Amino acid sequence: ILILPMARKAAVIGSAGQLGVELVSELNQRGYQTIGWDRSQLDITDNRQVESVLTPWDPEIVFNAAAYNQVDVAESEPQAAFLVNALAVRNLALACRQLDAHFVHFSTDYVFDGASRRPYLESDPTHPLGAYGVSKLAGELYAQAYLDAPLIVRTSGVFGPGGLRTARGNFVEVMLRLARSGQPIRVVEDHVASPTYAPLLAARTIDLVERGQTGVFHIGGGTPISWFHYAQSIFAVAQPGQSVELHSTNEREYRTAAHRPKFSALSNAKMESVGLDPMPPLDNALRLYFAARDKLLSSSRA
Repeated sequence: ILILPMARKAAVIGSAGQLGVELVSELNQRGYQTIGWDRSQLDITDNRQVESVLTPWDPEIVFNAAAYNQVDVAESEPQAAFLVNALAVRNLALACRQLDAHFVHFSTDYVFDGASRRPYLESDPTHPLGAYGVSKLAGELYAQAYLDAPLIVRTSGVFGPGGLRTARGNFVEVMLRLARSGQPIRVVEDHVASPTYAPLLAARTIDLVERGQTGVFHIGGGTPISWFHYAQSIFAVAQPGQSVELHSTNEREYRTAAHRPKFSALSNAKMESVGLDPMPPLDNALRLYFAARDKLLSSSRA
């Protein structure tokens, strides 16, 4: 009699978000028994609720893709950001410790101050500039305080086809919406990040888990790029030959409530050093995005 091993059990917190939907999809494709909860199903700021929901499922791995990511709003309501991005991470870490589950937590390039002139390494000192970055760094520290070997993945500017169905969308969808309005579009050219395609982020993260990696890893898009040039790339891929009135601006002209890091591109060298494939150039990732987007839109019309 051939006895097949039981599928590994995984839980995804924030399963309705851009990254969460990709984690659930990728885990299912790899044969994991996967369950996901979104904000309406699980309040991760409630310690008892976290314990009562996770304990019966008894997962081997818990992925936390939930986050408060309204960077500017966080300046006026830092407590709300801290509750979700820090104290809720503590709740999840405690539950994982109780269940002896592996904890995978997603963090951000905003834990850095942007003063670097090269993509950030995992070993670079952190120095967040605002309430959002502080709350995300606190989440990292809580995970490391309560667990011996969490996996913390820092990423940057996530965009995925799930953004079509989430309330806040993503930068690509914002640009397309502004283009449809026919109004001139102004985008900052003095801030550089590593826009990251959500399905690839999900796949690379699970690759790290399957290789037994722990600690802090960066998984950013393969192209450090300014937001203005990112917008140019979006229109070049989405609307080749069509003219969009796109203008560059800068931090001085375009003030926001939160102070953002000017250069927050991430180095993937550590990820690649453990045998994972490099992330593709941004134009390739955008082509993948629009192919997936078209498929989603056509299936919803069918």
